[in-house]
Amino acid sequence: MVNHVHRCYFTAGHSRRTGHYNVQRSRPGEKPPYQRCSSQDSLDELALDDYWKELAIIQHTGDTEPQEEVQLKVADEGEQEEAWLTEAGLATLFDESAADGEDSMVLLSTLTRTQAAAVEKRVETLKQTLRKRNKSYSVPDVRDIFKPPASQDTKDDESASSGGSDNTKKETVSSGEHSEAEPCGGGAETETDINLEVSFSEQALLSYKDGSKVTQPVNEADDKLPDFKVVRDKTGMTKVGDLAAADMKKVRRLVLIEMTALFDTAGIDLKTHKPLKIKVKESGLFGVPLSTVLEQDQKRVPGSRVPLIMQRLISHIEEEGLHTEGLLRVPGASTRVKAVCQELEQKFYDGLFSWETLKQHDAASLLKLFIRELPHPLLTVEYFSAFVSVLKFPTKKQQLQALNLLVLLLPESSRDTLKALLEFLQRVIDHKEQNKMTLNNVAVVMAPNIFMFKGFRSKFSEQQEFAMATGMANIVRLLIRYQNLLWTIPKFVMNQVRKQNTENQKKMNRDRAVKKLLKKMAYDRDKNSDKTEKNTETEGGFIRVQAPQFSKVSMAVQLTEELQASDILARFLSQDSSVSVKREDLCLYEIGGNIKERCLDEETYMKALLELNPSAEWVIKSVQR
Repeated sequence: MVNHVHRCYFTAGHSRRTGHYNVQRSRPGEKPPYQRCSSQDSLDELALDDYWKELAIIQHTGDTEPQEEVQLKVADEGEQEEAWLTEAGLATLFDESAADGEDSMVLLSTLTRTQAAAVEKRVETLKQTLRKRNKSYSVPDVRDIFKPPASQDTKDDESASSGGSDNTKKETVSSGEHSEAEPCGGGAETETDINLEVSFSEQALLSYKDGSKVTQPVNEADDKLPDFKVVRDKTGMTKVGDLAAADMKKVRRLVLIEMTALFDTAGIDLKTHKPLKIKVKESGLFGVPLSTVLEQDQKRVPGSRVPLIMQRLISHIEEEGLHTEGLLRVPGASTRVKAVCQELEQKFYDGLFSWETLKQHDAASLLKLFIRELPHPLLTVEYFSAFVSVLKFPTKKQQLQALNLLVLLLPESSRDTLKALLEFLQRVIDHKEQNKMTLNNVAVVMAPNIFMFKGFRSKFSEQQEFAMATGMANIVRLLIRYQNLLWTIPKFVMNQVRKQNTENQKKMNRDRAVKKLLKKMAYDRDKNSDKTEKNTETEGGFIRVQAPQFSKVSMAVQLTEELQASDILARFLSQDSSVSVKREDLCLYEIGGNIKERCLDEETYMKALLELNPSAEWVIKSVQR
């Protein structure tokens, strides 16, 4: 059913009747029947009028240029498992010649029981498939992959998955950019508490064992959506972009395994799709692959992470004023939008386009056009069905946990572009008193532009059409409302990364040749090095903070229970007047030890973090945005 519904949604062959967007009705002129779905929020029929009107606008506007139709392909059984294991960094489980074999073993040693079960399931399915095909791959028995751990190892694994629960506080995450921190009351966890320290799939497993795998009633109104509180650890929150590439690679592999484990635990069948190769435009702005647009932009503005055309359209809309009534809902004139689109293609990069003549509603229409005409969806073909299936989870908390993992799985270009779009949409909603665009309104209008992208064709029944409309609108609503949570890397994942780095470092030390020579070198080096000084300072309640990028090379900072990263940055700026960098462009980095490099959340408590990573060095640098 999951795959069927997923295939059914990809369509653009519609016709317009009675002011609504309909598809080959059995009774002409009727809207699809309104039904409440127990597995998802249901938007009222009046709100969905905007959805059908938006679809009609999309059809009427038509394509800017013809494009080859994209076809989805579900990998054959066996192929899907091979692809999953490879992406998870576990290719050695079916191909002994694959690279990163030793890293795979370290990765396996850090998995929780639900994550291990997800791996075992894929290995067993692959083994059975290959056996049917008489293939000669040497796939290990699942019982040989994870051996029962010793009692101490079990404790270590539990620690890695939970990360400890001391010294935490809760951060309220609501719509918009703002969050309010409050002390943890130490009471029982509630449905609105988001615990980032324990594996999401482990949490789901425990809740199902308690008999709570029942869809909870949910409120439809925007102001009735719950304000989720994030359990915040003193060692700091880690956001996307805070980590070095090597650690982010580990994060992505762990998140893939965790996401799969969460879907498995909930009993949600998930089939990933892959797009067949199609001919796409190799240059331009609209209907061009996101990666191609960014390559063009980076030649002009190095380091660009969000398409320049999208940034400029958003900037223009905000300059003209977010108070415009019906912003995003009221379309620009289709002929004028098409003409402006062609003019932008010719003049944008040369800086010759006359932005002062661009009307507000036209700019909003162009922004939506850019998103939906991407040859492949912003949410990617690979994980599109997973996004569609999120509402099958029985609770809002689990839906948000699934969305959190899926956002982390997106390619960097898609993730950054989606973030910029959602932040803009929230700013539109912040002006709802003037523009009359509430969270529901914006979600309903944007859903077809995000989920109905250029090139997909199919047919579906009236009931499926309506289910898709309500489902997609509600997913967009969750993405907008809880965006501050979705770009956070859960602490249990970070603990697993730290454990992998620790194990890899131990192995490097064990495998060094000429051990005696290296011991002597280490002794001679440590005897007179800064490391001895650093350790002495740490034992005396001090840490040494380096700032080689600036004139102040280093400074000693006394540790206290309440010392935060923000305090160190403030002290640095007060002591070095020659620093011309803005405070918001500076970051204190944790480097080495059990992490490669991490930009610290300013609310990180330094003493608590030092206990977690005693071998780290502390460096102040400019943030690479």
